[in-house]
Amino acid sequence: MKNKVLFVCMGNICRSPTAEGILRKMLKMHGLDKEVFVDSAGTHAYHVGKNPDPRAQAAAAKRGYDISQIVSRQITDDDFRKADMILAMDWDNMTLLQQQCPRQHQHKIQLLMRYSTEHDEAIVPDPYYGGPDGFTTVLNCIEDSCAGLIEVIRRRVTQFAAA
Repeated sequence: MKNKVLFVCMGNICRSPTAEGILRKMLKMHGLDKEVFVDSAGTHAYHVGKNPDPRAQAAAAKRGYDISQIVSRQITDDDFRKADMILAMDWDNMTLLQQQCPRQHQHKIQLLMRYSTEHDEAIVPDPYYGGPDGFTTVLNCIEDSCAGLIEVIRRRVTQFAAA
């Protein structure tokens, strides 16, 4: 049984596809890629069908993450049912997710930065309207949070295997 992690930001072209690419690579490095399905979506349909922002792709590529093939999509009702973890990038998107999500799946929604061990920020800031430093900040926050998330996933996978 695969676990499903869904990352969510507003347009699904900067933060959430970056998180998807980072977690996929980390899962592969830890031998957990067969145990976990990773996806991303946006709360809004602004960029549906488009690849990640070129600035996000370039920043990710500098650190060895290829997010170029990810295609933006909007979250669906099915996502709330199928995902085990729905990780929002910020408070606004978390609020939108909570409003849309059926009550029985509310427990799945969290902020990604909850898993950070090195950063005190509560959210992953939106780099869309800023300069290149914003994309570096996003990478730093997401890499840190995904490293913490890997430990949680490893425990989950181990528990399922033992059961």
